[in-house]
Amino acid sequence: MLFVAVLLIGILPVLIYSSVISGNLRTYFSETSEKEMLYEANKVAVSIQKNNYLTDSKKRSQFMEELDLKSVDEGFRIIVCDSMGVAVADTNRSAVGKMIVVPEVLVALDGKDDANLRADEGVIYASAYIENELSQKIGVVLLVSSFDEVNNLFDELNHNWLMVTIIISVILVFMAFFITQAIFVPLNNIFETIQRISGGQLHNRLEVQGHNELSQVADAINVMTQQLEHVDAARAEFVSNVSHELKTPLSSIKVLSESLLLQEDMPVEMYREFMQDINSEVDRMTNIINDLLALVKLDYREDGMLNISETDLSDLVVSIVKRINPLAGKKNISLFLENNKDVTIEADETKLTLALSNLVENAVKYTPEGGEVTVTVDADHQNAFFTVKDTGIGISPEEQPKIFNRFYRVDKTRDRETGGTGLGLAITHSTVMMHNGSIKVVSAEGEGATFIVRLPIKHQGVRSNEN
Repeated sequence: MLFVAVLLIGILPVLIYSSVISGNLRTYFSETSEKEMLYEANKVAVSIQKNNYLTDSKKRSQFMEELDLKSVDEGFRIIVCDSMGVAVADTNRSAVGKMIVVPEVLVALDGKDDANLRADEGVIYASAYIENELSQKIGVVLLVSSFDEVNNLFDELNHNWLMVTIIISVILVFMAFFITQAIFVPLNNIFETIQRISGGQLHNRLEVQGHNELSQVADAINVMTQQLEHVDAARAEFVSNVSHELKTPLSSIKVLSESLLLQEDMPVEMYREFMQDINSEVDRMTNIINDLLALVKLDYREDGMLNISETDLSDLVVSIVKRINPLAGKKNISLFLENNKDVTIEADETKLTLALSNLVENAVKYTPEGGEVTVTVDADHQNAFFTVKDTGIGISPEEQPKIFNRFYRVDKTRDRETGGTGLGLAITHSTVMMHNGSIKVVSAEGEGATFIVRLPIKHQGVRSNEN
């Protein structure tokens, strides 16, 4: 279809143009010949009138010689009639003495100039009247010419133009073929690759050649496929992590419950201790499920999921620090707040509180006893900045790109001891992204970590309330 379309687009204009040119040429040559015949008829009539050829019999022989020469030179027949329409001279000699009854003769004798030209069956008739000194019509000049020369010339031009049209059409056919090949083959390759990708073969890649629009499409598809492959790998890893995280407390519950069932006459103290452990594992599972549900909601990333309102960020951070301060006191950690500027932003206060709390809690959890955690609030004319700096274990450069992944832990053993699910930073990252903000970490292993959150003061989105 593409080949046919390109072919038609290329050849149809050529054929239409050829037809129009051909018609215009025929019309032009016809009109030119007719006008030239009429002009010549008037010239002959003026010459006869000037030399008195009709009235002076002595000049008759000279008259015929001039007519014969004119007829030979111009290639048309000349008939001269008197006022009665009788031929007095004919370059073919066949009509002399005969009455010429054709419309052009009658019209010319009436002195009309608007109907003394006619083309009929390949023959042109042109006439002009002859006057005397008294402006009386004393005769008519009738010129008769064939269209053969014009037709022959036109046929030759038509033949040449036809050859040119055929050559152009052949060239266009080859051009259409190569153009469609250049477009259709890559498109077909793209289509087949997309079909394989949609069938689950995400490892397929398109070969990118050149620097045209199709190569850009192929490159975009490769990038998209690579991202889909990463998403699929992340999904598989996420399912594996969820299974692992839920399997651990379930295994502990099973072991503890079996110990209770298998041991007879177990002391009440041990029974209570086992039940407390089971309750702790159930709480851990509940925390994991709750965090997972929170992430599912955040994954929609729609403005409709946010309850945007005017939020005093300074007051919000003060309340977070007050709530976490007892946890820091238990570890003898100094928790400082530096409120450099009072700032109000448009945000979902509930979700933002959870996100910022995760950062402060993590800083306290991963900071050794006697350390420090500093929380800073600042702003410029467009953005608010929330910074958490600790003197904890730090994060190596290799691990920093992964810390916002779900269930990722820098120190798995230590994190389990503190009861973390490995989802806190993932929730924080998703929440900040929903607010069109950004979050980055500056850290080195053993030198603590600094998390910097940027939030736009004005929310770029549709205000809506969460149901």
